[in-house]
Amino acid sequence: MMINNIYCVGRNFAEHAKELGNQIESVPVIFSKPNTSLVEGDTIILPDFSQDIHYETEIVLKISQDGFKISENKAENYYDEIALGLDLTARDLQTALKEKKLPWFLAKGFKDSCYLSSFVKKELLSFPICFSMKLNGEERQRGNSNNMIFNFSKIISYISQFVPLKKSDVIFTGTPKGIGKLKSGDQISLFLQENEIAIVKVK
Repeated sequence: MMINNIYCVGRNFAEHAKELGNQIESVPVIFSKPNTSLVEGDTIILPDFSQDIHYETEIVLKISQDGFKISENKAENYYDEIALGLDLTARDLQTALKEKKLPWFLAKGFKDSCYLSSFVKKELLSFPICFSMKLNGEERQRGNSNNMIFNFSKIISYISQFVPLKKSDVIFTGTPKGIGKLKSGDQISLFLQENEIAIVKVK
């Protein structure tokens, strides 16, 4: 899978912002991950520098053509496929860095901190898009694109006002409430429109 840049939206579900004690912003909160953070295969290897790796399940858009300063009413033409992704966070490291008012790139961009399922053509999906995640057979997260603070078009347009989007960039669009800690031996199942789209093991 050829992926260029990885952009992520934080605090895009109100209930998730509340569970982390974060305020809801008037514009999207954007950060990025390096493409070296992508999981190869379907096994996440937890890092040894953190004891508090959290999962965040998200809808991921794949950019289909280059674009800069894209208007919201044309943004729909700039993505053609959708996947589910896991944005992993070293929460202990992130908290420590935030307390010092330092960038928290390392807490988000480490190896195996970014998982992507296979992509599905958007025309094969019905909107709004529902998705869910089970951890060891128990549902932990459930989301619906209708509940996003900023919709897909707003996100694409907003990022492109600052950064030229390139074909095969991906955008993680935010996670619903229910995030939690991973441990070695866990198994994650991801569901798109109630269809299981990926099974991920944790080591």
